[in-house]
Amino acid sequence: MATAETVELNAPHAPKEASITAFTTILPELKSSLIHARKSHDKHEPEYFSSVSSLSDAQLSTFSEDDLKLVRVGTSAYGLHLFGKVRLPETSGGYIHFRAFVGGNVAGDATDNKTVNLHCIHTEETEDKAGGKKYRAIFTEGDALEWFDT
Repeated sequence: MATAETVELNAPHAPKEASITAFTTILPELKSSLIHARKSHDKHEPEYFSSVSSLSDAQLSTFSEDDLKLVRVGTSAYGLHLFGKVRLPETSGGYIHFRAFVGGNVAGDATDNKTVNLHCIHTEETEDKAGGKKYRAIFTEGDALEWFDT
């Protein structure tokens, strides 16, 4: 299994053609997964999506290829690990982070004849100074795009 210790991600950068092509491939699934995640988390821990609670599902998922602002890519024996930062245009500075996998021949930059799969949308659970938990799935422009498993 690929981990932050076994796959080195390159520096954050603007998406290039291959990353945009991979993103376009998973875009419908990313949108439906985001809506599903919000509905699921709202049942148990609504804080994850509290910053976008006033948005409809349609508003939350209005992003497009133009909203992919930052990517990081790492290579493993199995393929490419693509991490992306997507601007949510209907929010005031909200972003989501996603992780995708591009399998197949990793030689070259094109995604031709490669399988692209959405791995996950990043959700974060942290402990605050008082020992309580904080949850979020919506990030800011200033939040670093780092390796994540969930």
